[in-house]
Amino acid sequence: MPADQSPPPLHVLLVEDSVVNQKLLIGILQRRGVDVIVAENGEEGLREFDQRHFDLVLMDIQMPVMDGLQATQMIRHRESISGKHTPIVAVTAGVDRDTCMAAGMDGFLQKPVRPNVLWAMISDVTGCFSD
Repeated sequence: MPADQSPPPLHVLLVEDSVVNQKLLIGILQRRGVDVIVAENGEEGLREFDQRHFDLVLMDIQMPVMDGLQATQMIRHRESISGKHTPIVAVTAGVDRDTCMAAGMDGFLQKPVRPNVLWAMISDVTGCFSD
């Protein structure tokens, strides 16, 4: 890539029912040029996932309609058919890491999310922002 061009933006699906947490995470992500699409529950997240390509999914666990564990399992089932893999990171205050990883997640963040921890996790699971 030429020196005068920046890499394409990272496309992130944020599945989170709390408006406060949505605003916080959107602000952190957009400051570094990340393209963010928000879904308010697992069911909406699945619809967005089926319609677009995402480089990463940040998945709340405890949500109405469909929780993040169910949504992750459904995404992993779709990927078992397609052969693709999208990193999914749990973002939660009340579910343990082992439960999230057993559901097929690639990473785990405890709320409240600190920006430096978020960027380290994104770097780990995507290879982006490894500064």
